[in-house]
Amino acid sequence: MGLRNLKIKQSFVFTALLLVLVVFIGFVEKKGAERSYHSLSVKVKGISDVYFVEEDEISSMLLKEFPSLSDGKRLENIDLRKLEEKVEGHPFVKNAEVYTDLKGDVMVTVDQYRPIARISRPLAADGYISSEGFILPTSAHYTSRVLIINGALADELLAAKDLTSDHQGLLDLIYFIDESDFWRAQIASLEIDRKGNITMHQQVGRQEIEFGKPEDIASKFEKLSLFYKEIIPQKGWDAYTRVNVKFKDQIICE
Repeated sequence: MGLRNLKIKQSFVFTALLLVLVVFIGFVEKKGAERSYHSLSVKVKGISDVYFVEEDEISSMLLKEFPSLSDGKRLENIDLRKLEEKVEGHPFVKNAEVYTDLKGDVMVTVDQYRPIARISRPLAADGYISSEGFILPTSAHYTSRVLIINGALADELLAAKDLTSDHQGLLDLIYFIDESDFWRAQIASLEIDRKGNITMHQQVGRQEIEFGKPEDIASKFEKLSLFYKEIIPQKGWDAYTRVNVKFKDQIICE
C-alpha cells in the first residue's frame, strides 16, 4: 500500500470516528434533554456545626417559586442559573451551585458567610460582620457567639454594608482577635466612640482596655500580652480598673 493510500485510509478512519463521536454526543444530549425532574436535594455546608441557612428553608423557597420543579417535568425546562441567583439572594448565602444528576435530581450546594463579629444596638436591630467585611442581618434560626461591637459608631457601621472601604482598620483589629484563640476567648466586646476610639471589655477581669484607634494593632497587643503575663500575676486581676495601650511605647495601668 502506497503512502498516499495509507494517508487516505487514516483520514477516512479519523472522519468515521469523529462522526460516531458526534452522533454519540448528540444522543447523550438528547437523552439528557428528555430526562424528567425527579426531586430536589439541598446541601448546606455548615460552619462549626452552625447553620444560618436551613436546607428546608431553601427547598421550600425554590419549590414555591419555581413551578418547573414538579415531578415529571423535563429538566431542559428548568433554568438552573435562575435557581442559583435565587439561592444567592439569601443574605447568608455566600455561593450556590445548582446542577442535575443522572437520576433527574436537581442538586443545590450552599456555602454560607461566616460571621466574625456582631454589631449590637440597644434600641434597634443588630447585624453581623462577615469574614469578608460584609454586613449581614441577624438570623431567625441561630445566634453566633462572636465578638460584640457597640457604641456610638454602631449605626454608621450597619449602614456601611461593606466595611472594607472606610473601616479597614477596624476589620484588621477584628481579624487579629478572631485569628487568636486566646484573644478571641478573652476580648468580649469593642466599644467604639464617635471619633473611632476603641475601649475593649474582657471576658475575665474588670479592667477596661483603652485601645485607641485601630492602628499599630500588633504592637498594642504585645503590650497587652505583657500586662497579662507579668503585671497580672504580680498584682492580681482586681488591682487595676483601666489599662491604656493607645500611646506609643507606653502601658498605663490605673
